[in-house]
Amino acid sequence: MWTIFGILAAAIAIGFIEVPSLWKNGQKRELWAFSFLLLTGTVLSIAKTLQIHIPNPLDWMAVIYKPFSDFLFGILK
Repeated sequence: MWTIFGILAAAIAIGFIEVPSLWKNGQKRELWAFSFLLLTGTVLSIAKTLQIHIPNPLDWMAVIYKPFSDFLFGILK
């Protein structure tokens, strides 16, 4: 439970440091990208802390390319 509070405190501190300069300089797209990435990282960190299974992106790529790989190995044998 304390680690979740630590993660949230770190995310809030990072937001308080970065957001005002982005807002002042009028960097709206960068602010949206920063907010999205910070929120995504915070949610994934909390999920990892709660020991929730997070799928590996490479598993999805393996599912997509596996039939093609099997086809090529079948031809080359």
